[in-house]
Amino acid sequence: MYWPSYENTIDPVLKNIRQAMPEFAGMKPGDQVLDVCCGTGAQVIEYARYGIMATGIDTGETMIKSGIKNKTRMNLININFILADATALPFGDGMFDYVSVSFGIHDKDQITRNKIVSEMKRVVKPEGFLVFIDYQVPLPNNIPALLARIIERIAGGDHYRGFKDFLHTGGLSKILEDHDLKELKTEYFKSGVVVAAKARLNLKQE
Repeated sequence: MYWPSYENTIDPVLKNIRQAMPEFAGMKPGDQVLDVCCGTGAQVIEYARYGIMATGIDTGETMIKSGIKNKTRMNLININFILADATALPFGDGMFDYVSVSFGIHDKDQITRNKIVSEMKRVVKPEGFLVFIDYQVPLPNNIPALLARIIERIAGGDHYRGFKDFLHTGGLSKILEDHDLKELKTEYFKSGVVVAAKARLNLKQE
């Protein structure tokens, strides 16, 4: 779903989280980083400002245009936006040092969520990392969490159904478990409403 004023409403609220992600994840200038379901590209922009070779993909043409507009305005050359589906990424295996998704899976049904994470695992390097930023489950019992529920309810439709299923099925913790991902680090934001998780492929079988 595209919010007409997304850049003026949601992006500013999440700005401090976006800015914290490169350091949280241990990214370095020159790293190849892919952000899936990138929306307006706000997270990708922050990666690029950090010196990262950043790529953002989204199925929303309006969102991608917004990212390209901001890339041009800021004269960032180490950034690329591609109109593409996160369930079928147009990249070869093991291409990226990091693959992230920021608030891009809580609004999807389980089948779509699993396809997205499977694709993220495919295109990250074996020694690379995955970064997830989304709602903490269960949500805390506080005002920020109530506001988050209201925002998701207003979104309605498939978005809200995905959100309810995300909460019901255990959120990021269950997704990491189901995909055999080793959680390395977590950090909480916005009074515990948002969690960031850094994970990697479980290579124990090797």
